Amino acid sequence: MPRFSVIVPAYKVQAYLHECLESVLEQSCPDLEIIAVDDCSPDACGAIIDEFAARDARVRPLHLPENVGLGRARNAGLGHARGDYLLFLDGDDTLTPDALRSIADRLKETSEPDVLVYDYARTFWSGEAVRNRLAGQLTEQGPAPFRLEDRPGLLTMLMVVWNKAYRRDFVERAGLTFPPGLYEDTPWTYPALMSAETIATLDRVCVHYRQRRRGSILGTPGRGHFDVFDQYDRVFAYLDAHPELAHWRPLLFRRMVDHIATVFTRRGRLPRGSRA
Repeated sequence: MPRFSVIVPAYKVQAYLHECLESVLEQSCPDLEIIAVDDCSPDACGAIIDEFAARDARVRPLHLPENVGLGRARNAGLGHARGDYLLFLDGDDTLTPDALRSIADRLKETSEPDVLVYDYARTFWSGEAVRNRLAGQLTEQGPAPFRLEDRPGLLTMLMVVWNKAYRRDFVERAGLTFPPGLYEDTPWTYPALMSAETIATLDRVCVHYRQRRRGSILGTPGRGHFDVFDQYDRVFAYLDAHPELAHWRPLLFRRMVDHIATVFTRRGRLPRGSRA
């Protein structure tokens, strides 16, 4: 049973997948497995995954018979994960050197929390890397582990799945899965943070989040961006099913409005004629 299961969904990322997988396999903490999920990609992603699996037994390939989208591809990977902790990494992003060693050390220091939140930096084609502007929320000062009530500012950060390590038995106990559609991280990350009994932070950039000039999902216009409404419906349905979490409703409402406003104002998301 490995320490970490790193789930990497891949769809139309052949230009970046080598670098992504290498960044995991070259970690100084080798106790890991990669669940590499070929989401029926029409390019060479499947072949690249098989190439890596042939030379490193830690890579476990999973080829889906049809394209199911990012969330469901992650779900498929979850079903094969055996590690103590689950990490998600998109096929066009990378882990920074020694990231897993730092994560492992922090998990040990903080008594194996349900969720560990770490930092990321946006990387650009020019080579520039810009750290998350809310990095101050990840301070390691103060008691750890803690509950979300002690550090509610974590909910102001970008609600993505790939800047956290999740204890696998916590994920199974909480019944966390990804829904279909865009913005699929939203109904995973909010429930994960709200329901975790123990949380810790790591004040270190562990992921390089590639800012692609073209071809990224969020940068492609289409009516799929209206999925943001369905995803927040799922978040509030989770609150309805867990009345002990009702006190988070006002903050989540404000976060929802901010997110919807971002989708509306970002150029290149909504197609012409759909903004009203």
